Amino acid sequence: MLQEFRRLNAQTLPLDTIKAIKHPVGAVGEKPAVSLVGKGFLVAGEEGYTLAPSATDFLAIEATPLVEGTSDAAASAAANPDADGV
Repeated sequence: MLQEFRRLNAQTLPLDTIKAIKHPVGAVGEKPAVSLVGKGFLVAGEEGYTLAPSATDFLAIEATPLVEGTSDAAASAAANPDADGV
């Protein structure tokens, strides 16, 4: 859910937008946002949900893989999308 704030480049999202986010665990509606309020990542308000400072700090992290480059298997899969699994 926090990634939607980053994707939309927003500090606050209205309730309708929050409810439209598809959560990977299958939670729907406002439940995931309420959970993040309890964990201190979001603040609920009249205009919707706003990022708390802890969430802003978290989203500022530019995560990169420890190993740069692509494995041979991934490169092979990229070259041949019909290949089985990677």
